[in-house]
Amino acid sequence: MQRETQSIKTKMHQLGSLLTRFHLGSKESEDAQSQSPHQTPTLHDFIHHVRKLTGMREEDVYSHLRIHDQLKTAKDDINIVILTGQGIFCIDVKPWRGTVSAHKQNWHLQVKEEDHNLTNTCIEQIEDPLKAIMTKTANLCGHLKRSGVSVRQSLFFPRVIFLSPDCEFDEELRKRKELISHGQTDDFLKSLREGYIAWMSDALTPSWLSGRLSYRQMESVREVLRRVGTWDLVSLHCGEQLKGDFQGCQYIALNRQETETLEFSRVKTLSADSLWALLGHAPQVTVKMYKRGSQGWLGKSLNASTTIPSSTAVIFRISGEEADAKIPANTIHSILLSN
Repeated sequence: MQRETQSIKTKMHQLGSLLTRFHLGSKESEDAQSQSPHQTPTLHDFIHHVRKLTGMREEDVYSHLRIHDQLKTAKDDINIVILTGQGIFCIDVKPWRGTVSAHKQNWHLQVKEEDHNLTNTCIEQIEDPLKAIMTKTANLCGHLKRSGVSVRQSLFFPRVIFLSPDCEFDEELRKRKELISHGQTDDFLKSLREGYIAWMSDALTPSWLSGRLSYRQMESVREVLRRVGTWDLVSLHCGEQLKGDFQGCQYIALNRQETETLEFSRVKTLSADSLWALLGHAPQVTVKMYKRGSQGWLGKSLNASTTIPSSTAVIFRISGEEADAKIPANTIHSILLSN
């Protein structure tokens, strides 16, 4: 006999804000995938799919750009920014599964979970993602103007892409062109392709005449976007990735302007670890720091190297959190520092 229970949770944060993996974080992700035959791609995989389907160059696809508003109080990032002659597409990506509906200031995500003879219907109350991406798009427009690049508001296109085939919209939301379902994603990406004729037109025709971004405007926008900060990225040995701000570590002194990557290597065998402890020493981790933008034919250039106790806490402010996290050094694979 099946019973159906319904609970309403009020969580005023966007799903997936803590992790750069754009399927539901750790346990939630595993639970959701065990209930569905479809696996939601990560953001990294999706960006690779974007480049493959559109044929765009790396310099025209940006991820995790942290755009401040005029008062520099905005903290959220734009998941993907795509630069084309058609305009600037600002895209947030959602891994949600279930039925999505709009209710006044917030949206509801309804998910049914099957567990033996019990069916649970969970309704998650979440922020309006369309309102959020429209605000961030306006912030990007303002940032470009403050940087000396003037682009008409009509050439900015906010979009929200839902990666999971198990996500459905209610009738009202299906009318919104800014919302792109899983089944519409490839057609949307193909529409961004630019041929040789369009490229020549952008190079020769002023924006006010063509209604598109001119070649000169696009190059100016690229120059500004290259300087926009992103999140620092911590990769853990378990495969999880955290985005946020690296605050520091007791035994590590570095210059962010010169250092791009920190790689952590630990003793891998139990026997060696045990022997180290028997000799009266605490297990240690070697941290190698590599220079920013230095990729020669021999690989990355080493900036510095140090050895620290494996239990040393790395202080990291995870995106969306109000307090710093203390991450043990022996759980970290690497840290990528933003500009």
